[in-house]
Amino acid sequence: MLLEPFFREMGAGPGVVCVHSNASSSSQWRSLMECLAPMFHVLAADSFGSGKSPTWSGKRPLHLEDEVELLEPVFARAGAHFSLVGHSYGAAVSLKAATMFPHRVRALVLYEPTLFALLDADSPPPNEAEGVRNVAAAAIAALDTGDSSTAAKRFVDFWGGEGAWDRTPEQRRKPILESIVMVPSWTNALFNEPTLLQEFAGLNIPVLYMVGKDSPASSRGVARLLTQVLPRVEVVEFEGLGHMGPVTHPEAVNEAVCHFLERG
Repeated sequence: MLLEPFFREMGAGPGVVCVHSNASSSSQWRSLMECLAPMFHVLAADSFGSGKSPTWSGKRPLHLEDEVELLEPVFARAGAHFSLVGHSYGAAVSLKAATMFPHRVRALVLYEPTLFALLDADSPPPNEAEGVRNVAAAAIAALDTGDSSTAAKRFVDFWGGEGAWDRTPEQRRKPILESIVMVPSWTNALFNEPTLLQEFAGLNIPVLYMVGKDSPASSRGVARLLTQVLPRVEVVEFEGLGHMGPVTHPEAVNEAVCHFLERG
């Protein structure tokens, strides 16, 4: 049975597809969609186990290619050619999609893709991925005991800073707790992605690569590698922002995204 993702849609014009971070949903892109809608046909989809999309129920571990295949109906609706905007896990999915559909993706906008397999391929563990590797292991251990709250706290505090989970509003915690069970699947997809670093050198399209100056070494390490090989990359570093910049400071990030895409 063909699985269909949930997606939001707004505007008219060239297609733009937005892919969210882990423990989030397409709702994180509402303000960006409003910014882009006057000039673009914007779609934002929920990935496996997030928002209103189906959970992954395959007989094998989840891979980024599976996430891309889930999004194919959204890509079809976006048109023959479209741009991709991705944050964190969503940026990793967007990069994978660009390698799978190189003649359809016209531009990439990435905020700290979490392709940790690239760090392990560049330098065997222990390396810059140790922080997130340890957090994932701790979250999985908590999930194994049925303690989704501890798993969520470990995960959210790593990416959002100490105390981020405690500051999360109660209404926002529910969807995070529902999606946090995907940590084992996310970990497998990001640490075991087979695409080699040099394959991204073949993406001869404009790329806006955004990083937060206060982000963890894990995501900044991936940026160090990818920005060396992407042939048409423009790098923007945000002072005072961390890995969750698109969520915590959407105005600054959205301005950069809109300006880049409007330049065409």
